[in-house]
Amino acid sequence: MKTENISSLVEHATRILCFTGKGGVGKTSLACAAAVSMAQMGKKVLLVSTDPASNLDEVLGVRLSGSPTAVPGADGLWALNIDPEAAAKTYRERVIGPYRGVLPEAAITSMEEQLSGACTVEIAAFDEFTKLLGDAHATSGFDHIIFDTAPTGHTLRLLKLPAAWTGFIAENTTGTSCLGPLSGLETQKSLYDSSMHTLTDAATTTLILVSRPERSALAEANRSRAELAEMGVANQHLLLNGIFVAQDRGDAAACAMEGRGREALAGMPAALAELPRTEVPLLPYAPMGVEYLRSVFGGVSPVRKAEYKESSGTTDSSLSLSTLIDKLEQMGHGVVMTMGKGGVGKTTVAAAIAIELAHRGHRVHLSTTDPAAHVAATVGGSVPNLSVSRIDPATETQQYSAAVLAKSAPQLDTQGIALLEEDLRSPCTEEIAVFSAFARTVAEGEHAFVVLDTAPTGHTILLLDAAEAYHRDVARTTSDLPESVRQLLPRLTASPGRRRRALLKSWNSLRG
Repeated sequence: MKTENISSLVEHATRILCFTGKGGVGKTSLACAAAVSMAQMGKKVLLVSTDPASNLDEVLGVRLSGSPTAVPGADGLWALNIDPEAAAKTYRERVIGPYRGVLPEAAITSMEEQLSGACTVEIAAFDEFTKLLGDAHATSGFDHIIFDTAPTGHTLRLLKLPAAWTGFIAENTTGTSCLGPLSGLETQKSLYDSSMHTLTDAATTTLILVSRPERSALAEANRSRAELAEMGVANQHLLLNGIFVAQDRGDAAACAMEGRGREALAGMPAALAELPRTEVPLLPYAPMGVEYLRSVFGGVSPVRKAEYKESSGTTDSSLSLSTLIDKLEQMGHGVVMTMGKGGVGKTTVAAAIAIELAHRGHRVHLSTTDPAAHVAATVGGSVPNLSVSRIDPATETQQYSAAVLAKSAPQLDTQGIALLEEDLRSPCTEEIAVFSAFARTVAEGEHAFVVLDTAPTGHTILLLDAAEAYHRDVARTTSDLPESVRQLLPRLTASPGRRRRALLKSWNSLRG
């Protein structure tokens, strides 16, 4: 596919642009740069982050909230962050509010507890997303809407929800769901339908697959391309960020870096290579702040300012990775979780820790909660004492549903089984299945080392919040839950766990 001029991407953009891709490839920077450029062209633009760990504030240099905020220095540009917790609070009040003063206080408390879990957080954030995507009146004052999304796995889940909830509502005959009565969701059905229409309308929406000239990033972009195409989202554009060309042919390191990029691009999956493509060179400055963002899509490069000062001789008290592993080894067993922003090296650090512990003779299980799942490719091959796995949402949901049906079927008649099967088709089932698998994996840390490479920060925080929500549910009920789920929060909050997290924090400070 012929490479398009860098400025044409914003000059001929559809009304809605969704930037997605692997963590660390530059989605936020490029989404912000596109928004600033469009505003400079005289367009009114709304920039929205759907990432629970959004850093729009830092890139734009302005404090944002859940409502559109004007960006100083970029007339015509407004931005907002979808805050899952704030959205969940609003959602709960919308559902429960009409019953306050009508039902007994105990009933209100029970409703609040029912709506305190991860499913509620997800559906609330999803509602905010679909309102901006599918409700034309909500964004009627803007020429363009740009979504800066969370890293790929979280985003694919978000983009699939309109179809998932629309189908569930259409097929459900009981009028209930994991979120309680479906009446509240039923009122949203037309909005979900509209969102799906908007996503699949090539004249309205473009999915920008952001990648770098790296094999793992290109592989993830291709996976996203395929899954989006299956959803009917055909208008896709590949945005290659950080293309590097060595200026000094005598610089061996620079030439090697250029060569790796060329090799990765040459091996790009054929279907991905067929997409319209725009390339952004590796910039000699950080695209932070409106002045620098303005130059990315064809503007005048700003004069580089002095950004670094000579060190004042501070003492480095950080740990080396070897020292960190020495301290972990002393514990004999336990759970190590690497977490942080996309692209900072979580998977690499997790694999390094797991391999070294295995080399030292310990039994180690390396797994990942990241839907993108790069741990196996990072490890490369078989390592004695090391097992590698991934928590696959589709597989876990299938196994969880089968287990629930097998256990419950003997006590149910034909109608009861049909109702249970219907309930298990809810999108919330996947959330519960993944959480249960996470709990099982953590439980292995009682007798061996478990190293968990987590999804980028926002997705991981929601998963850990789910642990607390489920623990509250166990505390107030006699739910028939596996012991691994019951013990998950105590295991995560045990003193050794706090020490491990402190060690990893020290390691992160060394790397960053």
